[in-house]
Amino acid sequence: MDAQGRGRADNIDPADQWVLNPNTGEYELRLSPSAPQSAVPGPRRSASRGAGPGAKGAVRSRTAAPGRDAPGRDVPGPRRRRGAPAPAPEDPLPGRRGRRPVKKQSKAKKALAWTGGTLAFIVLAAAGAAYLYIEHLNDNIASSPDDGASTGGFQKDKAINILLIGTDKRTGAGNEGYGDAGSVGHADTTLLLHVSKDRTNGTVLSIPRDLIVNVPDCPTTQEDGSSKVIQGTQNVRFNTSLGQDERTPSCTMRTVTELTGITPDNFMVADFNAVKTLTTAVGGVDVCLAKDLKDPDSHLNLKKGTRHIAGETALAFVRTRHAVGFGGDLSRIGLQQQFLSALMRKLKSNDTLTSPTKMIKLAEAGTKALTVDSKLDSIGKLKDLGLELGKLDTKNLTFVTVPVVDNPTEKVKATVVLNQSQAPQVFQAIQDDVSFTAVKQKEKQKKDAAAQAAAARLEGTKSEASEVRVRVLNGGAPAGSAQETLSWLQNTVGVEKSENGGNAPAELSKTTLEYAPDQADQARKLAELMGLSGAAMKPGKSVTNSQGLPAITLTLGKDFKGAGVSLTAPTTAPDVEKSTADKVECAK
Repeated sequence: MDAQGRGRADNIDPADQWVLNPNTGEYELRLSPSAPQSAVPGPRRSASRGAGPGAKGAVRSRTAAPGRDAPGRDVPGPRRRRGAPAPAPEDPLPGRRGRRPVKKQSKAKKALAWTGGTLAFIVLAAAGAAYLYIEHLNDNIASSPDDGASTGGFQKDKAINILLIGTDKRTGAGNEGYGDAGSVGHADTTLLLHVSKDRTNGTVLSIPRDLIVNVPDCPTTQEDGSSKVIQGTQNVRFNTSLGQDERTPSCTMRTVTELTGITPDNFMVADFNAVKTLTTAVGGVDVCLAKDLKDPDSHLNLKKGTRHIAGETALAFVRTRHAVGFGGDLSRIGLQQQFLSALMRKLKSNDTLTSPTKMIKLAEAGTKALTVDSKLDSIGKLKDLGLELGKLDTKNLTFVTVPVVDNPTEKVKATVVLNQSQAPQVFQAIQDDVSFTAVKQKEKQKKDAAAQAAAARLEGTKSEASEVRVRVLNGGAPAGSAQETLSWLQNTVGVEKSENGGNAPAELSKTTLEYAPDQADQARKLAELMGLSGAAMKPGKSVTNSQGLPAITLTLGKDFKGAGVSLTAPTTAPDVEKSTADKVECAK
C-alpha cells in the first residue's frame, strides 16, 4: 500500500516523518520512496477526505508552493482549548486568524512563592523552532492587550526589547501541593531581554521582585472591552505591578519603562508549569552543583556535581532559595540565570535542533504555557521573532541583575532599592545598545563614510569658552531646560556670550548643534563642554542673536539629561556582576 492509500497510524508520530535536508537547510516530509517530498516554509494542514472512490484515508499536505499538494501522511488538524467553539468548516486564509479573547483566569488553583517567570524566557527560546510550527498551534496561544504600553511590536531592523514576565499564579492539574491558593498572581520573576540591532549580542536584565519602585497609572482594557485607568502607587514592591488592583501585564510593561527608561516592544507571560513541560520536551538539562542542595520547601534534593534535571526536579531547582547563597530572592535569581544558560545551550545543541520530534514537543509545550501581548499573538509573529533571536551566539548573551542595595529605611531587611551609582549606567548601556561582552558590533567594525565624517567634525582647533556665541533652544527637552543650560554655560563653564532662544520650531529626538563653516572652532569647543558627539554637530548656517551678532544654535532634544550631563553615548558597558550563557556556572 503506497502513501496515498494509508490512513493515520496511531503508533506513528507525524514529527518523525520530517527530516532535515542538508542541501537546502529545510525540513521536508519523508513519505514512501516513490512519493515526492515537500519543503516546509509554513504551516501544514490536513485536507478534506472522501474526495472520490477509494479516497478513504487519503490526505493532502500543503507544500512550499501555494496551490500545490503532495500525497502524504495525515497530520493533526487544528486544536482548540477545552470549551472553545468548534472551528469553521473551511480553513482560514494563510497567515490569518480571528482575534483571540483575553485569557481568563477563573481556573487558577494554587500560587507559588517562586514564579514561572523564569520560564517566559524558556518559552521564547522555544519559539526559535517556529519554522516547524503547524497552524493548529495558534489555538494554544492566549493574548492580552498591550494597552499602548509597548513600542507597537519588535522590528527586524532595530534593536529588540522583550519583557518576559513570570507569574506566581498557580494553574493546571498536578500543582495542588504548592503555594498560596488565594494569590492573584504577581510579577515575581521579570526579565528584560535586549537584542542588539546588529544581532551580535544580547542582554538579559533580571529585575528583583522586591525592588521598591513607583507603579504609574495604567490604562487597562477590561474583559468586556472597555478601558479604565488603574491608579498608580508609590514606593511599592515591583511584583505588585501585576495582579494587584487588577493590573495586567501592560502595567508591568509601563513600570519597567518608568524604572529603566526602556520601552519594551512586546511582553510574554508564563507560569511555572513551563519548567516541567519544556525541560521534559527538550529531554532535560545539565546543571552543575558546587555542593549538595536540599530544600524541603521546594522539594529539592540533589547531590553535588553535574546533574541532569527535568520536570518536577527542574521546577524544584528554579524554585529553591534557601539552599543557595544567602537564602534570598537575589540568590535565587542567580540560580535561575544558571538554569536558563543551561537550557539555552541545550536548545542550541544539534541533537535538539535536528530532531523534529523534540521541536514539535517544544512548540506544543511552549505555546500552551504562553500568554503574549496582542502584537505577538500568532505563530507567524513568534516565528519571525524566533529567527531574529536565533542569530545570537550564546557566548554573547549576558545575564545581568539590576544593581540594588538593601532598603536603608528598614530595620529588618525585606526589600531593596536601586544602587544609584550603578543602575543608571546599566540602563543607559542597554538604551545605547552597548554590549556587556567583548563582542565588537558590526556597526562599529565597519564605519561608513558618514560616521567617519561625523567623527572628523570634532577634530581641529577650539575657541576659548569666552569666545563662543550661542543661542539655546528647547527642542523637546523638559520645560526649563534651555534656561537651566544657559545658567550652567554662563556661571559654570564660562560661555558668557549665550542666550535663551525659547522653544525650537519643532521637537527633536537628539540634541543638535548647528554652525557656519567659520564657526567650527566655536562649535568644537561647545561640543567638548556639552559632551556632544560628532553626529550632533550639523554644519549649516549661523543665526543672528539679540545683539545682531552671528551665533551658533544649540537645540536641546528629547535625549537631554540635564545641564552638564554628557550626551555622548558610552562605548563600553559598566563593570557589574554578570555571566554569559555559554559558560557552565556551578550553584553554590
